[in-house]
Amino acid sequence: MGAGREASANPPKIDGSLGETRSLRSLGLDRAALLKLYRLMVFARLMDEAEVRLRRQQKTYFEISCAGHEAIQAAAALLLRPGRDWFYPYYRDRVFCLGIGVRPVDMLLQSMGRATDPSSGGREMPAHYGSRELHIVNQSSPTGTQYLHAVGTAEAGSIARAAESHAAGHRNGNSGRVLAPEVSLPAFERDELVYVSGGEGSTSEGEFYEAISLASLRKLPVLFVIQDNEYAISVPVEHQTPGGSISTLVRSFPHFLVEKVNGFDIIDSFRVLRRAVAHVRAGRGPALVHARVVRLWPHSDSDDDRLYRTPAEREADRARDPIPAYEDLLLEEGYLGVEEIRGIRAALHKEVEEAVEEALPDPFPDPSTATFHVYNPRKVVEVETEPEQGGPPITLLEAIQRTLELEMARDPRILVFGEDVADLSRSKHLDLLPGKGGVFKVTHGLQRKFGDHRVFNTPIGEAGIAGRAFGLAVRGFIPVAEIQFLDYIWPAMQQIRNELGMVRWRSNNVFTAPVVLRVPTGGYLTGGGPYHSQSAEAIFCHCPGLRIVLPSNARDAAGLLRTALRCGDPVLFLEHKHLYRRAHARAPDPGPDYVIPLGVAALVRKGTDATVITYGALVDPCLRAAEALEEEGLDVEVIDLRSLQPYDWDAVSTSIRKTNRAVVIHEDTRSFGFGAELAARIAEELFSDLDAPVMRLGALDAPVAYSPPLEHAVLPQLKDVVEAIRGVLEY
Repeated sequence: MGAGREASANPPKIDGSLGETRSLRSLGLDRAALLKLYRLMVFARLMDEAEVRLRRQQKTYFEISCAGHEAIQAAAALLLRPGRDWFYPYYRDRVFCLGIGVRPVDMLLQSMGRATDPSSGGREMPAHYGSRELHIVNQSSPTGTQYLHAVGTAEAGSIARAAESHAAGHRNGNSGRVLAPEVSLPAFERDELVYVSGGEGSTSEGEFYEAISLASLRKLPVLFVIQDNEYAISVPVEHQTPGGSISTLVRSFPHFLVEKVNGFDIIDSFRVLRRAVAHVRAGRGPALVHARVVRLWPHSDSDDDRLYRTPAEREADRARDPIPAYEDLLLEEGYLGVEEIRGIRAALHKEVEEAVEEALPDPFPDPSTATFHVYNPRKVVEVETEPEQGGPPITLLEAIQRTLELEMARDPRILVFGEDVADLSRSKHLDLLPGKGGVFKVTHGLQRKFGDHRVFNTPIGEAGIAGRAFGLAVRGFIPVAEIQFLDYIWPAMQQIRNELGMVRWRSNNVFTAPVVLRVPTGGYLTGGGPYHSQSAEAIFCHCPGLRIVLPSNARDAAGLLRTALRCGDPVLFLEHKHLYRRAHARAPDPGPDYVIPLGVAALVRKGTDATVITYGALVDPCLRAAEALEEEGLDVEVIDLRSLQPYDWDAVSTSIRKTNRAVVIHEDTRSFGFGAELAARIAEELFSDLDAPVMRLGALDAPVAYSPPLEHAVLPQLKDVVEAIRGVLEY
């Protein structure tokens, strides 16, 4: 409904009410359940009012209301199972969260930003609840990201069931391969479902459509509840959704039960949700309930809806308030009397005020804790182990492949997925063709070894890959998700920055996302062009909570990947395409127990005259430049960082204090690149140790071109490396 339009107080019939008796008794609920629904709706409204009052008193800092959404949420709360089902509510789901067990005082502690807020320790905004015990995954504000998380979490149960069948096949002698995992799979309920909700505005996001597509494709047990109050802040639904109805658009997806319901009516809401829940629990596929609700208050306390809604429209919505409508039903059918209603309201008001008084004295967070839990506080790998000696050299590609295979055999929680990573085990060509196994063949053979429940292809959708990985990780798996080229990672940026990287911190170490994103990166390809040759590691180093590694050789690739899989944090594992099969990047297999701590550099060449700090494909040119300069009597030390987030400052500073000169060399663009951060810190902390300015060498500030001469001009070459090092030595 747009501004300036008049609203009817009598909306048309919606699917859920057609042909069914309108009576509370017809729901089959006893009086206690009906009164529970009523108390829940009223209590949530009183909590909204209390938080508005506290906001005006400057005791809270933001308020967002669920007023008008109560009926559909209360019905959902009564039908679902906290601690067994999994929940991705959105920021208007106060009624729902109260109904499945979030304490009122905990909601207030969050809105007051107190240290004792169990959802986040004062880090999250109000109405972003989380609870490991209740299975409410900490909410996030970016619109629509939660849909993909729900899909990943729903997929976890089907993977666990397939893993049981796969293991039974091995025990029964149906396979020649015997796996001996050292850890067990996460527990799951056989009929568990995942609830995810959002406003109709969020259904305009691409992540919503990716989630709908994935849920349909995999026939996943997801209950989507869209609470349509016809406004995305101030933008009316007809400017958001083609035809003004998201349920109409979704009906064509296979396996979906799609229902449209009068969401401010408790009878319709309960009936439709009950059918939807039964559909999902029976394994028939996902369901979408499109609930027409009203937004009785502005979007939030920072919004003034009088600027875009007419008085008549707002008055018409107040006439649809679900709480008075439900009270009328309870009175008409004899479940409550007028005095009982007054008594219930008075008791609930007292309970809210008691919760306020309980929350107010609690302390604010200690400022010194602001950076706690950005990363896993437990350092899983502390020292680099000794690699096994001997054996023929293997390529960097083979090292990654072998490490994945060994770790997958050790830990059944590890899953590998992405575009083209599988061996076509669901294809009619299985016995005729070897399968792709990744565009670079890194994952070749893994699906045949471990089954298509652990190694599988995904649609082309980078946000879907990363968001799905989040949901699987929350549920206890360790996803290894491949983004085919770094150049194509950008649709997943929101999932990487705001979800994978932030969930440990925002949940105060309650939820984690131990995901490894394998991403081929870099140029020097001849013919790669601007869409297959990009380096952009510095951008991801700006994402707190995300670890970033870039090995330069096979041994380091094995040790860093093994650590990445075990560290408990999300890791961007960058694999330089140029190094996959290069002779100089080969090394003997370091063995199944070899690990390298993240954030520990390698001193790959000792020297006394200057320090070169580099990583990835530039390590070899830097070593060759150092050898060339040695013929001129110059002794250059070379450090391979290996990890970029965190990076090894101790190794860098120790070397520079010895050589008194520094050059930072990398493939990414020079301006605003990773070298800029290092150079700034060296100048800030080691100024008195320097005998020359810090030099930087990087790519030109231009995309990598297709034509070989242009690519050669953009990327640092050996002569550029020699000149950069000589420049700092001659200063």
